[in-house]
Formats: sequence, structure tokens, C-alpha cells
Amino acid sequence: MQVIEDQVIKFSKDNAPCYTAQPGEVLLFKTQDCFAGRIPTEDVTMKDLNFSYGFTNPAAGPVYVEGAQPGDVLVVDIYDVQVADQGVIATDDHCGPLFESTDYRSKIIPIKDGMAEFNGVKFPIDPMIGVIGTAPDGEDVIDGFVGAHGGNLDNKLITKGTRMYFPVRVPGALLQMGDVHATMGDAELCGTGIEIAADITVKVSLVKDFELNWPVLETFGPHGKWYVNASAQEFDEALMNGSKEMQRLLMRITGWDAIDTYMYMSVQSDVELSQACKPCEVQLSLRVGTPKLPQFPPLVPQP
Repeated sequence: MQVIEDQVIKFSKDNAPCYTAQPGEVLLFKTQDCFAGRIPTEDVTMKDLNFSYGFTNPAAGPVYVEGAQPGDVLVVDIYDVQVADQGVIATDDHCGPLFESTDYRSKIIPIKDGMAEFNGVKFPIDPMIGVIGTAPDGEDVIDGFVGAHGGNLDNKLITKGTRMYFPVRVPGALLQMGDVHATMGDAELCGTGIEIAADITVKVSLVKDFELNWPVLETFGPHGKWYVNASAQEFDEALMNGSKEMQRLLMRITGWDAIDTYMYMSVQSDVELSQACKPCEVQLSLRVGTPKLPQFPPLVPQP
């Protein structure tokens, strides 16, 4: 199994790939925490780092996937996410809804036997991937930001046992990932989860010639769902982006017109916040989910 250790700080068509993978290949991405290990103790805060989104969320990669061409879909099956034995939560004085009453603070969180400990309170971890995606065909996007290519999705459902679908915009797709959290609540209110280094095991596959405008997440089991991941600076635009793409994909598999599909979404689809620590430079990220039903074929063709 190829190990991916190179780190990049932006999604770019000009990033030189560190490895060429074949469809169906399993890869191990070794990732740093979002601070690249620069907060080793609680004596160090984001203020000491002179924190900037231009120098955060390093991502392992990128990987060139053989045969991936613009107009295809890159499929990423997440087999495992193994985290380090400690992570960090950090605040600053200008991020999240309670920013006016918040100062800089760091808290080291030990991880043992699948449990995190916060001020003596123990709770189970559920490691998730914050940054994952493919290269855009236009301007570069730094890893701290999110868009139609993926990026800093901060969706807590991107975890072991789920599958991601990304639009391919450049030859080879150029897959990269990082910014793992041992656990994170929806919206990531203070701006960080339990930021932690991790090893991510994935399989890459392709769906040829399929239109996808935003990343899609598939979950499995009796309550499996399809989720369109969308973003924008403001909630209403992000909601519009996600709703339009979900409507388009549902119309394709059902044959319904736009209005019937819209009504169905109103009674069956959920809108969930992924990243919403406003005010913050990072765009608001959300997901629009709809249940997987036996009457429907897959929302996105299978690899």
C-alpha cells in the first residue's frame, strides 16, 4: 500500500503530484493536524502562531489518479481513520458566534482506548476528515477554504465507512486530504474540533462521464443517505447551491419534474450545517441529505 506523506497548503491544478494511483488502488494518507503540530502544549495559542488560513490545514498529497479526466467523478471510499494519542482544541478572539466573549486558549485533549478526555469528562471519539477534495480548474484554493472542488468541508460524516464523490476538473483529479478531527460537532462553533494527526486509508475509483457540480457523500446501513455538500459565504446562497444540485440529481433518477422533486425534498430531505463558525473568513458549509430508498437507483452511478 502506497503511503502519501507530502503536504500541500492549497488545492491547485499546478501542484505536482507525489504519486500516481490506479483506479481501485488503496492508499494511506499520513496527515498532520491543522496547525502542523505547532501547538504542542497549552502554553501555545493561536495568537502565538500569528494564525492565517493561508498557512493552515496542510493536506497530504496530491495524488494523480490514472485515467481521471475532466467530466469524470473521483470516488473515495474511506476505509479507516486512525488518530494520534492527543489532539488540541484552540480558540481565537474573532471566530464563532461567541467571539466577543472569547480569548485565545488552547486545550490538549488526550485520546486513549477510543475515548477523549476534556476537563475530566470522557466521551467516545468519531474521527472525521475536515479537508478532502480535488483540484479546481481555475484559481487556487487554500486548504482552509471550501468550494465546489471540496476542500475544507468540515463535514463530520466524512468518516470511516462512508464514500465521497468529487467532480474531476483537471487531468488526474489531484486528490489530497488532511485536517482530521478526533471528534467535532456540527458547525464547529469555536472554529476547531479536536485537531489531530491521523492516518487515513482510502480506495480511489472512477465514474466516467458524469456531471457532478458539488461533492456528494454516501452513507450506508439501514439509515443510509445521499448528501450534497455545498458552500458559500452566506447561508442562503449555500442553501441554494446544495438544493439545486440535489434537485438536479433527484430529477435524473426519478424522472419527476422540478416542482414534484422540490416537494419531495421538502418532506424527505434534511439540511444540516457542517461548518458555520461565523463570523469567520471561511465560507459556510452545509449538506443537503436525502434517504436511500429501494425504489430509487443510486443518486450517483457506482464505480
